[in-house]
Amino acid sequence: MMSALQADFGQTPSQTVGPYFAYGLTATQYGYDFDQPFDAVLALDNATGERIRLEGRVIDGDGNPIGDALVEISQPDGEGRYPQTVDEAQAMGFRAFGRAGTGTDAQHRFVFHTVKPGAERAGEAPHVNVIVLMRGLLLHAFTRIYFSDEAKANAADAVLQSVPAERRATLIAQRLETGGVVSYRIDIRMQGEGETVFFDV
Repeated sequence: MMSALQADFGQTPSQTVGPYFAYGLTATQYGYDFDQPFDAVLALDNATGERIRLEGRVIDGDGNPIGDALVEISQPDGEGRYPQTVDEAQAMGFRAFGRAGTGTDAQHRFVFHTVKPGAERAGEAPHVNVIVLMRGLLLHAFTRIYFSDEAKANAADAVLQSVPAERRATLIAQRLETGGVVSYRIDIRMQGEGETVFFDV
């Protein structure tokens, strides 16, 4: 029988987490046959607001796209409204929350089909709230996405203006129009040069 001294190996070291978030939380995207409550489509046919694609990559410290990240977003509809119940979400045609993994796209992008959000309140710029989960992160990272064609509103937004001027661009998605489809594109850089601003919330 072991003595207490022989069995005391000290504290178990921390272990990295993942890469299982995307597989478990976006099952349909990864080809699993069990259901999921949310996917990359936030706006249904009758949603209020300009239809957009919100897309980008999650980039590691070496500048490489991460193929097993999970990105979650939440946002209001084009009038700045969040549905308060399931019935209201169905009536609005807007789910307000989405999830996308980066492992099924050839370029390791996340792609959301949504509407451009309206401002939630006076003095606040339209934005999308973002959570990133990935291998090695013990806690998820919080950030925001603002829009390049909202310069006046961005200049008045207290949260964006609290970010050092030289780093604000890391939070601003660029508008692109191709074949009548409006996209906003942004890369989320986890560390290194051009690291995205993350918030302690």
